[in-house]
Amino acid sequence: MRADAARNLDAVLHTGARLLAEDSGTSIARIAAEAGVDRRTVYRRFTTRESLLAAVYQAKLDASEEALDQARLTEAPVAVALHRYVESIIPVSRRWPLDIRRLMQQDPEAHERAEAQRARLAAFVRRAADEGLVRSDLPDGWAMALLGRLVDNAAHDFLDLAPGPAADLVVATFLEGVGGPS
Repeated sequence: MRADAARNLDAVLHTGARLLAEDSGTSIARIAAEAGVDRRTVYRRFTTRESLLAAVYQAKLDASEEALDQARLTEAPVAVALHRYVESIIPVSRRWPLDIRRLMQQDPEAHERAEAQRARLAAFVRRAADEGLVRSDLPDGWAMALLGRLVDNAAHDFLDLAPGPAADLVVATFLEGVGGPS
C-alpha cells in the first residue's frame, strides 16, 4: 500500500471510530470530509458504513491484542504486567472509542476474537487472585468488571491524564482500593 493510501486509511478508520462512537448513524460522506479525504476514496474501500465499522472494530481488536501481548500477562510479575496492560490499553481505548460489544452481536469472528482476549485477561485476574493480590472471595467477574470500569474511566473521563500516570492510578486503585488508613 502506498504511503498516502495508508495515511488516508488510517485517517478514515480513526475518524470513523470517533464519529461512529458519537453517532452510529454518521454518514460515510461526513467521515470522509472530517478525515480530509474524498468520499469516493472511502467508498472504494468500504461500500457501506457497516463495512467501515467492521474494519474499525478489527483495528481495535488488533490493537487490543498487541496490548495484551506487550503486557506479558503470564510471564511478568502481576503488578508489572497489570501496569503494562493498563498503560497500553488506555491509548487503544482512546483511539478506538467504539464499544466492541456492539459488533460482537453481528460478527461471529470478531466475537470469537474479543472473547479470546477477554479470556486471557480473566486468566490474568485469576492469577492475581491466586497470588493474593486480588481478593479471592469476590463474586465471579467482579474484579474483571472493576478493572474494565477503571480503565474505561481513565481512558474517557480523565483525558488530561497521560497513559502512564493513569495506569499508576488504575493499578493502585485496583490492587489497594481507594480507602484511606483507618
